[in-house]
Order: sequence, then structure tokens, then C-alpha cells
Amino acid sequence: MSTYRVAEVTEAGGSLRIVEREVPRPGPGHVRIAVEACGICHSDAAFVNAALPGVTFPVVAGHEIAGRIEELGDGAGEKGWQPGDRVTVGWFGGSCGHCIPCRQGDFIVCDNLKVPGWAYDGGFAEKTIAPVDALARIPEAFSAVDAGPMACAGVTVFNGLRRSSARPGDLVGVLGLGGLGHLGVQFAVAMGYETVAIARGADKADFAKQLGAHHYVDSTTDIPVAEALRSLGGAKVILATASNSAAITATVDGLSHRGELVAIGADAEALGISPNQLLMRGRIIRGHPSGTAQDVQDTLAFAALHGIRPTTETVPLDQADEAYRKMLAGAARFRMVLTP
Repeated sequence: MSTYRVAEVTEAGGSLRIVEREVPRPGPGHVRIAVEACGICHSDAAFVNAALPGVTFPVVAGHEIAGRIEELGDGAGEKGWQPGDRVTVGWFGGSCGHCIPCRQGDFIVCDNLKVPGWAYDGGFAEKTIAPVDALARIPEAFSAVDAGPMACAGVTVFNGLRRSSARPGDLVGVLGLGGLGHLGVQFAVAMGYETVAIARGADKADFAKQLGAHHYVDSTTDIPVAEALRSLGGAKVILATASNSAAITATVDGLSHRGELVAIGADAEALGISPNQLLMRGRIIRGHPSGTAQDVQDTLAFAALHGIRPTTETVPLDQADEAYRKMLAGAARFRMVLTP
């Protein structure tokens, strides 16, 4: 019997422990992937802690998967996939194809979105099985370690910016310099925006400059963030990557007229924004999800062209729990990546 290892959680909030399972065969329209790398995203905690409906244990989390196709299920080859193809699977792990959003072609907001770690076993493992509509090809310029985080963190900021109202030359603020934000700054600069990095502490100014930011705003000074943004002319778009509603709220009055706040940092706390802050200046607040497999390919192609890469720390699968706890503690710089 052939086996493989997974890092599973057997109860809400439990530890990730390594167990062996029998290698499964992929079903129709699916492939089995030999996982080479999988990023650890803060959203994985929603599955580990059973914070979303329908989570069942044991849970194998991980939705920043990069690897090679190992075996095709029936019909997968007809979709153009072959064993050995390098692929990623991100937050978009497939769609149902029959709900209203899917029928309108808006697959990322599918009513029955198949997120790895929620709908099926994710990538904290040596192997995983995924549907073919979840697969994105990895360019040769990308290593598996760099490609994995692009399937969630990368595509989220890339799509959030390219679908915003900002145009080249506009002032764009990126709130947060963590796993999402450090990629957001790089993408914003490459897209031609006058980029403002916003984070806590003067010590992050040099890092923001290394990423290419044209300005840095320290949110811990006596000058309010909104005032600092207005002194630069006001932001056409603020990409809020920080998972902190108070920090997001503090940026709103720094938007220009018709400015747009794009919220991608998840926080259960309510935003403290009044209608008056929006009405007179015609401001917009919008939530933005991740992106489809095609969006992931677009992200990787753009990143390859402009030399954009995540900052990662690789950890063997055996140390999955330690790496996950480091991410939760905010000590990761900036993406913990498991390497089976």
C-alpha cells in the first residue's frame, strides 16, 4: 500500500499533527498533485478553528499550493493537462458551475466555492487532489516556493489593484506590509501608481523603500494617516491589506474625491465609517475576494515580467504546527511556506 503524509487537525483549534494516509486516485475531472510547496495564510485559521460553516474534521488546511500533476482522473487530459505539469491551486479551488454567479461567469464569488482545506483536503500534505478548473500553470521563472503564495496572497492584491478605479500616475495607498501588503506595494509600483506604504513604526520605512514605495506613512506618529495622505494630494485608491478595522477606518478621510477603499484584510470588527464620510466626496468602499485560476495565471505572468516575488521562510512539513503558530503570532516574514 502506498502512503503519503498530511498535517491534519482533529478538533477545532487543535495542533497540526503528521499522519500517514493511503494515496487516493483522482476522480473524474480531478488531478492528483505532488505538493512541492504550500504557503500558510492567515485564512487557514478559519478552517483550523472551525470558524466557517461546514468545516468537518480532520482538517488538512492549505490553499497556496504549488506542485506537479502526478495523476489524471478521467477527462482531465481532455482539458489540456498532463502529468508533470507545474500547477498552483489557491483560495479558488473550483466552482460549482450552476449557481447564479457562475452562470454569470463570476466564478470567484460562487455560492458553493471550493476552497482547499474547507471543501477538500488542502496542501499541508505531500499530495492533494483538486478539480481541473482550480489549476493555474506556473511559469518557468517561478519556483514552487514563490508560486504558492501567489495563488492567494498575490492574486488577491493584484486583482484588487487592477480592478480598482486607479490609473497609472494616481496616488495609491497600501495599508499594511505583511504577507499581502509587501506584495501589494510591489504590484502597485509595477502598475505605475504613485505608491504610499502605510504601516506601524519608523523601522519599516527602509523596507517600504526597498519594495519600491515612493512614500511611507508611519501610522504611529502624531500625524493622522488620513492627514498624511491628504498632504500628498489624497489617495485615489487605498488597498487595505491589514486585518485591523480601526487601522482601515483611519485611512478613509485620506481618500480623494471619488476615492475607493478596497478592503482585503479580514477582520470581524465593524468599520467605524459614517455615511457623511462617503457622501460629500463620492467615496466608495468595496470588498474584494481572491481570483480565479486564470487570475492566478495572470498574476504569475505579470509578476514574472516585473520580477515580483514574495518574501518567504521555508519550513519542512514535519514542522507545520510550529510554522502555523509563528504565522498566528505575526512573526512570519512574510509568508511561511511548507515544503514536503
